[in-house]
Amino acid sequence: MRQNNLGTTFIVACLCMIFLFPGVIFAGDKPDARALVEKAFNHLRGKTSYSKFTMIIHRPDFERSMTLSAWTRGKSDAIFFVEKPPRDAGNGTLKKGKDMWSYNPKINRAIKLPPSMMSQSWMGSDFSNDDLSKTESILDEYTHRVINEGKTDGVRTYDIELVPLEDAPIVWGKQEITLREDGVLLRQAFFDEDMVLIKEMTAHDIKMMGGRLYPSVWIMKRVDEKDRYTKMVYTKLVFDVVVKPRLFTLSNLKNRRR
Repeated sequence: MRQNNLGTTFIVACLCMIFLFPGVIFAGDKPDARALVEKAFNHLRGKTSYSKFTMIIHRPDFERSMTLSAWTRGKSDAIFFVEKPPRDAGNGTLKKGKDMWSYNPKINRAIKLPPSMMSQSWMGSDFSNDDLSKTESILDEYTHRVINEGKTDGVRTYDIELVPLEDAPIVWGKQEITLREDGVLLRQAFFDEDMVLIKEMTAHDIKMMGGRLYPSVWIMKRVDEKDRYTKMVYTKLVFDVVVKPRLFTLSNLKNRRR
């Protein structure tokens, strides 16, 4: 009986230590960097999604905007259509796996983008074709390491360094991502092979969208150019929508169906 009492006392003492001093018990634990990035990726896309957003392309001497609709499925499939202005309406982009096509209704032709065009601007913005096509590569073609932890608005944040695998077809020397523990992405920075920061994307105006906290504004800009950036402002976002398989096809890109 005495041994049972001693055992019970020991268990109670351990539980008290865990609840009262969790930092002591788990001080040696390190967050799984890849798991954090995957959580953020899933938070951004869900199993499927539908969104509507305005893309504002700002330059020192002009500014223009487009309204787009977009659907995503899983980690690699996405399709975008321009809704406004009328002169650009119908232009589309299809991403299927690691392949990408661009469609122009004026010439009624879908062009598969070769590797040489992946670093070029997407629809004249500061986002590149590669930024769209390589979304899932941040999970599979990089190593991941937490380089800093902090807090923003009382929420724990992580700075994660992503270094490309040796044989990965990546144009960047590395990336750095800042995200919250709840999966909200705050920043994504892109460095060249000399580890010089080239451009970064930042998230703003986090609010409930599609049933989850989500940045409703994204800004991409090159660090060496002033008064030049691209802003995406989300006006609608729905997750886990029903999408038909034919949605992510070349046929649908050319002859748009819902």
